[in-house]
Amino acid sequence: MGRLALTSEVYHSIDTHFSSTMSPLGEMGEPKRCGWVNLEDPLYRAYHDEEWGVPVHDDRKIFEFLVLEGAQAGLSWGTVLRKRESFRHAFEGFDPARVARFDKRKVASLLRDPGIIRNRLKITSAVQNAKAFLEIQREFGSFDAYVWPFVGGRSKVNRWRDLRKIPASTPESVSLSKDLVERGFRFVGPTICYAHMQATGMVNDHLVSCFRFRELAGA
Repeated sequence: MGRLALTSEVYHSIDTHFSSTMSPLGEMGEPKRCGWVNLEDPLYRAYHDEEWGVPVHDDRKIFEFLVLEGAQAGLSWGTVLRKRESFRHAFEGFDPARVARFDKRKVASLLRDPGIIRNRLKITSAVQNAKAFLEIQREFGSFDAYVWPFVGGRSKVNRWRDLRKIPASTPESVSLSKDLVERGFRFVGPTICYAHMQATGMVNDHLVSCFRFRELAGA
């Protein structure tokens, strides 16, 4: 979940009153964070501080991000964070094998679940993506083995000083998007793919002034 792809409405909505450049420490000695973080929201802070940009190699976790990113399209990331645990329950712990077996009755029940984003196209796309995800696992051994070569097998460390300079997509995300679409995935445009790459640590797009940049630069 990632985020400039952050300035795009496809991913995070950014509160414009946050600064786009940062010094090492904020007020009261708090560590400085990327400007898209809603500092008043503990879910946002925890997500930024503990998850965003951390390299992910666990297939179920990767699938979780794909489901949530598809569900978030057109909405704020805060909405998804607040519904995340409901999604976890509704989507069987983000087990792609179980989600791939969801039938019309299960989809209908999800459309009645107020805890998740009740959009038929997004839900059915998640089911289709689970099936395509399993095909990739069968072909490559794991989704991790498939996806990380798009960035050369290790996290690409960028050195952004201004949120406005971070692109919404890159040649790597365009390539990933194209390949996923050819394999039957939905809701995987270049911007969503770049957000996914940011979230799962395929790229480190923390601002250099953010305390997490240096912590993750060697990941």
